[in-house]
Amino acid sequence: MRLILALPGHEAFAAKLAEAAGAEVGRLETRQFPDGEHYVRILDDPAGRQVDVVCSLARIDSLILTLLFVAAAAREQGAKRVTLVAPYLGYMRQDKAFKAGEAVTSRAFARLISGAFDRLITVDPHLHRFKTLSELYTIPCVTLHAADLLGAWIRSEAPNALVIGPDSESEQWASEVAAAADAPVVVLRKERLGDRDVRITFPDLSGYGGRQPVLIDDIASSGRTLTAAARELGIRGFPPPICAIVHAIFGGDALSEVAGASARVVSTDAVPHATNAIPLAPLIATVLREEGADV
Repeated sequence: MRLILALPGHEAFAAKLAEAAGAEVGRLETRQFPDGEHYVRILDDPAGRQVDVVCSLARIDSLILTLLFVAAAAREQGAKRVTLVAPYLGYMRQDKAFKAGEAVTSRAFARLISGAFDRLITVDPHLHRFKTLSELYTIPCVTLHAADLLGAWIRSEAPNALVIGPDSESEQWASEVAAAADAPVVVLRKERLGDRDVRITFPDLSGYGGRQPVLIDDIASSGRTLTAAARELGIRGFPPPICAIVHAIFGGDALSEVAGASARVVSTDAVPHATNAIPLAPLIATVLREEGADV
């Protein structure tokens, strides 16, 4: 039976994944020495087993050493293969050097992960200049998509929905969510003026009166796009929107800003968050079940 190890804060997700995949949840002991250095011990024998390490890579800086040490310990103790299950894949923002001397952190981070693990499983990574993760990572990568899950939630909770994508880059993804929700879709045009400042252009919405707007996004970090769009919808006579997000990062006061302009905010559990309403464990478990325990 494959062994699933959860980094601190990811125990609930790991338990759901293990139940869905028919795997065993392993035990980790992690702590820090008085000087701040990290201690890791795997309390279940990984020898000869598939080991899946569960850790969403949001705000990963505080956990990165523990993550690398867990992978190293599993390998040293004879694991057959060590997979990183990262529902949210961090460090995808800086994908080029915009100014002289900048670190291209997406490449540097990918080298760290590729050197520690044998494989990566993730959900809807925020690819921009890279078309696939294989341009960054040197290990096999399994990229899963949450569009059908978001669509199913919308179909159940907002049957009269109008699905609204955040920008032109989201057009195909938004269309997939809308198809799964059996709802019409429109896409906004977004111009980013800074880290926390955006300008949004709306298409003609005159034919969608009476529908419940559902704003969707793959990542909500500053929340500025969702908040601005929600307020503009009110000006146009629509009810407060539902916001449905894959990766709920929500830094600072972002959630309160978005929630204040919305009827409801929901997310997948790719990032542990109070808005989690759409579980990803069944989706990821399909990959683990298909390959079996002895791959």
